[in-house]
Amino acid sequence: MTHRIETDSMGTISVPEQALYGAQTQRAINNFAISGQPMPAAFIRALLLTKRAAAVANKRLQLLAEPIADAIVQAVDELMEDAQLMEHFPVDIYQTGSGTSSNMNANEVLATLASRILADPVSPNDHVNFGQSSNDCIPTAIHISAAIRVEEALLPALSHLSEVIMRKAASVDHCVKTGRTHLMDAMPIRLSQSLSAWSAQILQNIKHIQSLQVSLQHLPQGGTAVGTGVNAHPDFASEFCASLSDQTGITFVPADNVFALMSAQDTAVSLSGQLKTTAVSIMKIANDLRWMNSGPLSGLAEIELEALQPGSSIMPGKVNPVIPEAATMVAAQVIGHDASITLAGQSGNFELNVMLPLVASNLLQSIELLTNIAYALADKAIATFKVNEANIVASLSRNPILVTALNPVIGYLKAAEIAKRAYQEQRPVLDVALEMTDLSELELMSLLDPIKLTSNKDNA
Repeated sequence: MTHRIETDSMGTISVPEQALYGAQTQRAINNFAISGQPMPAAFIRALLLTKRAAAVANKRLQLLAEPIADAIVQAVDELMEDAQLMEHFPVDIYQTGSGTSSNMNANEVLATLASRILADPVSPNDHVNFGQSSNDCIPTAIHISAAIRVEEALLPALSHLSEVIMRKAASVDHCVKTGRTHLMDAMPIRLSQSLSAWSAQILQNIKHIQSLQVSLQHLPQGGTAVGTGVNAHPDFASEFCASLSDQTGITFVPADNVFALMSAQDTAVSLSGQLKTTAVSIMKIANDLRWMNSGPLSGLAEIELEALQPGSSIMPGKVNPVIPEAATMVAAQVIGHDASITLAGQSGNFELNVMLPLVASNLLQSIELLTNIAYALADKAIATFKVNEANIVASLSRNPILVTALNPVIGYLKAAEIAKRAYQEQRPVLDVALEMTDLSELELMSLLDPIKLTSNKDNA
């Protein structure tokens, strides 16, 4: 590999000949050989959008020569279409806490491309970074990237999941199954009612995530180094947000208090907390599916999940609930990300948080994981499972807890005696109740009718 010599304020350094980046990016590559994981593509794209919006704003404010500003805009547009985008942004997640290395990476790449477009030198600091600092660009890019991915990816995915659940619920409304509390037999419930709980959980998560969108759309850009706006035009923030809103179709506005958004990451922590709650809901749904699918002979076997792949390298014919299992791992990872983001959010020291790259990476990874698993869970597990109605009916008919419906008529203690005998003799509760009460078979059939017992709270 051939190299060229680049110069920055610290001196000279060798950079690969074909690299679009310069000296500061190369120093970061050398210094931060830690995880081998670059910043997420969604974050890099958001960072590039900040550079484009800044160039447009500075041109409108007549602070940046029109040819230079236009060249930066064109460079961003070309780069965003580059299929090899991420090869130009190799800086590790675990870098300087302000994200300065990623900011300078973007500045250098765009300066190189803009210089080629203009056939004249464009400076990464004096032109691409004009009126900006890593300290406002990186927090801004965190908000932009999260806002875009929530709007375009996560919310549609969760809405799809909720819709698929409710369609499935409607199709299985006639199925009455044994309810379970403490994993033990309880009163009957319609399968549609169980599924309606899942949908309600997802809809609640959607509502809470949407409530954070406004906060995400408030940006600290224009605060520069410490929030005072040094070297930025007084109207830069508003012009920046106007340009960015035009680019994205999402309404971004200047922060009411840039000091807060630069020194802290409370909005990111809040969003991460809601992503964690969503992960908890996903975990619950996935585990319910796993339990209902368990068997097929020695488990509950209430449903049969779609067979997607062989389940064992040694046991022929075995099929496992792979999508729900993947969902539980996603949930665990998102919960872990939230713990890291919570700790990172505490690292706002005076005027700057110094764990910004970690916040950005974990937040976006959680959004992407939840987006992808929501579609997989909807389309490859919930939409396609079959109900084993014979197993459900057989299990329900043997459930002594149905005797609970007789409490108002014969009392709790008498009902308990019937339930215990039914358990002991493995007989239907109706048969035992016929022998131990004066109620007729017709009366008992009416009182113990599973359909009626599920109709008091018709939430399906």
